[in-house]
Amino acid sequence: MTDRSNRTKLAGNDLHIQVHHQQGTFSVEADLALPGRGVTALFGASGSGKTSLLRLIAGLDTPRQGRIRLGDEILVDSRRNINVAVHRRQLGIVFQEPRLFPHYRVRGNLAYGISKKDGAHFEKIVQLLGIDHLLDRFPATLSGGEARRVAIGRALLSEPRMLLLDEPLTGLDGPRKQELLDFILHLTHEIDIPIIYVSHDPKELAAIADNLVLLEKGRVVATGQLDDLLMRFDLTPYLGGFNAASILEAQVHDHDPDYHLTRLALADGQLLTVPEVDMPVDEPLRLRIPVRDVALALEPQPLSSYRNQLKAVIEDTAPQPDNPAAMELRLRIGEQTLRARVTRKSYDELGLAPDRTVTALVKAVAFARRP
Repeated sequence: MTDRSNRTKLAGNDLHIQVHHQQGTFSVEADLALPGRGVTALFGASGSGKTSLLRLIAGLDTPRQGRIRLGDEILVDSRRNINVAVHRRQLGIVFQEPRLFPHYRVRGNLAYGISKKDGAHFEKIVQLLGIDHLLDRFPATLSGGEARRVAIGRALLSEPRMLLLDEPLTGLDGPRKQELLDFILHLTHEIDIPIIYVSHDPKELAAIADNLVLLEKGRVVATGQLDDLLMRFDLTPYLGGFNAASILEAQVHDHDPDYHLTRLALADGQLLTVPEVDMPVDEPLRLRIPVRDVALALEPQPLSSYRNQLKAVIEDTAPQPDNPAAMELRLRIGEQTLRARVTRKSYDELGLAPDRTVTALVKAVAFARRP
């Protein structure tokens, strides 16, 4: 499985942001140190400042005050009057709209702006994107997903130090959206540059993000590894559509063709059963389990429709911030964590408390491939 800790260490392309920016009545305040590897997602409700912050990083807007540093290079320093131009920042930028040149074929769009001709590099990116069959077509003949893959390819061919993706799946239908998400997920493991990914869709971010920046009204609420933030009870009101979901790493264990089921193995050896998936044994997966789909029992329940029952230890508990009738629980499963939520009445009647061993009954599991 992927060693996510190695992907989140600060590297030569770590990004430091300390900015204040005023735009009309809206302001952005950010003080961040983002990892130089992996995918960092900017998440928040509409109007939280996600795209505004991305534009400041890209150089499309200039902060009133502050400093932005990428690795050892200062991109912005208001005190020293430094503001590196967009085209000199070595950033690959992909917007919601592909913004391809309509009068150029795909080949021309990909080659536009490349400072040096490198046929081998061009061919590598084309193969990676799977768009070699599109090279002689005009943008008007491309589907939405194809056009965005070309836009990503054009950004990569500029050999950027960082890739900025602003809502790349917006407007695509279900199958095309999943297809492009799978492609981007594969891409993150094939290119060795950090990605800043803006989205309002928790399912996208749960599948792709290593790190998360939570924004509200232009302010940073929290930042850190995605897994860690999803486990924090105090952030529940800000997680929106995440529904306080848990992220677990697993891999395909085996298939049951008679019942059309697949069993997934967690790192501690426990198994989860899901409807049959077309993936080979040992394929790594990232699981997303919404807190609403986890129930608790004191012992395994052999006569139950819950086929997924995991042995867990209660690590921590707290009242749910916005619901006085409920309790939040953080469970330890091997080296991973799972969130659950029960009523205060059930909590007391079951005698739940930290360090108690329980059985987590898991109703539903969503998952994404982990190359």
